[in-house]
Amino acid sequence: MSTTYDLAIAGLGAMGSATALDAARRGLRTIAFDRFAPPHTRGSSHGESRIIREAYFEDPRYVPIVQRASELWRALEQERGERLMLPTGGLMVGRPESGVVAGARASADLHGLPYQMLDARQLRARFPALRPDDDMVAVWEPNAGILYPEACVAAQIAAAEAAGATIRAGEGVTAWRPDGEGVSVETPAGTYRASRLVLATGAWTPTLLREIDGELSISRQPLFWFEPRANERAFDPERLPIHIWEWAPGRAFYGFPRLNGLVKMAIHGEGDPIDPDALRRELVPDESAELRELIERYLPDAAGRLVLGVVCLYTNTRDEHFLIDRHPRHPQVVVVSACSGHGFKFAPAIGEIAVKLAMGDPTGYDLGLFAWRV
Repeated sequence: MSTTYDLAIAGLGAMGSATALDAARRGLRTIAFDRFAPPHTRGSSHGESRIIREAYFEDPRYVPIVQRASELWRALEQERGERLMLPTGGLMVGRPESGVVAGARASADLHGLPYQMLDARQLRARFPALRPDDDMVAVWEPNAGILYPEACVAAQIAAAEAAGATIRAGEGVTAWRPDGEGVSVETPAGTYRASRLVLATGAWTPTLLREIDGELSISRQPLFWFEPRANERAFDPERLPIHIWEWAPGRAFYGFPRLNGLVKMAIHGEGDPIDPDALRRELVPDESAELRELIERYLPDAAGRLVLGVVCLYTNTRDEHFLIDRHPRHPQVVVVSACSGHGFKFAPAIGEIAVKLAMGDPTGYDLGLFAWRV
């Protein structure tokens, strides 16, 4: 079979749709597949809101990538004429030595990002919804905010199609194999050939990359929406930014201001391991118990009626950093999107990176954190 496409993409969540958009705009013959109809609620790119932040406590090397992502999100928002982002500022709250606080401050200092340190008294006075412990402090960064994930994915797919990409929603990749210097891609509808392949399949990556099975863990992440029980206006985006709290060493929860009358919160990264094809999506009452205790302690007026709960998937590496690299034995294949629950914000920049890796171009970033580690 002759080569039909320059680039095939498996997965059309945040990373895959961004890759399709960048590839199509570069003039590459691009085809992208998803087993569902994105944007959908089956994977990791849904849930009404996602955090975007620059003072990245996980590692300073993320900062240039998220800055580029912010630039690209703003450009896409302007191009599409629809709201994809909401600036709110952001708070990283914890004790001064906590990873969330110390890491955010280190990234901000290294990259010259604007920020302000607030002690517990200042935090309570400035943001009356919050009740930090007396020994807590916060890094306030003005450049943080909210992304609307469903709208973001839909906008990337629409823009990719407009730029010439072929989108195959409802047609998932079931297998791939090297084919000379290219690849053959199998779906239920047939076989496709491309010069390069990007795997952006999130929780389904182990099924298409057997050699990495066991190195990635898939977890079930519950998200919850509460109705404030008092002082609702204190939770409005004009009065409350996004916030991440390290309330105990290595344990964090996060929250958003009030959107559509409700406050969304979740504990980060402690979901149960699951098989994504046998996922229990129903929530039981006690799943929100620990989170409610934290809300009662740190945002007591938010601890009203639990209105909604949904399930998201985390695809985790052992060190919780991303996996973005060429396959070590098949360099025509690029793997992205094992983002350990904190990747959505980076999507348009990761899309650029994935295409550059696939085509053998320099990315301009230090990607050492994200290298193949099997």
